[in-house]
Amino acid sequence: MTAIHQTSTARHGPLARAGWLLAAIPPSIPLLALRVALAVPFFKSGLTKWDGFLQLSGGAQFLFTQEFRLHILGQQFAYPFPIAMAYAAGIAEIVLPALLVLGLGTRLAALGLLAMTAIIQLTVPEGWANFHLPWAAMALTLAVFGGGALSAGRLFDRR
Repeated sequence: MTAIHQTSTARHGPLARAGWLLAAIPPSIPLLALRVALAVPFFKSGLTKWDGFLQLSGGAQFLFTQEFRLHILGQQFAYPFPIAMAYAAGIAEIVLPALLVLGLGTRLAALGLLAMTAIIQLTVPEGWANFHLPWAAMALTLAVFGGGALSAGRLFDRR
């Protein structure tokens, strides 16, 4: 094999072709995937907080008043206004993921979920590597890049 053929093969080998194929994917597709991936766990959690329209579940009330504690500087603190916090979390966990999936106010919704992730991290510190870090990375990416071309927000921007 000649040196020219080896160089040509290296530039056009399987990795180069894979890189070219990945580069051809419109950014709107991975942004849509991120929006859905971040929305799902929050929305599923939000569903557990309700027994009906704006009827907070007993489980959510119990968790926020009795179980959840904020872990700050080695100390544990009860949630301030736990029932109000439960309502706020329950509403945010339904509304913000819905906005993300639709691509409406993506940056604001992502920032809201990033703030929620920070509070969840303070509540469940051992979850940082498996859950909170990926959620924060997804939320930060969406806050920076927005929802992409496959979002309702982009449709409204065009009009």
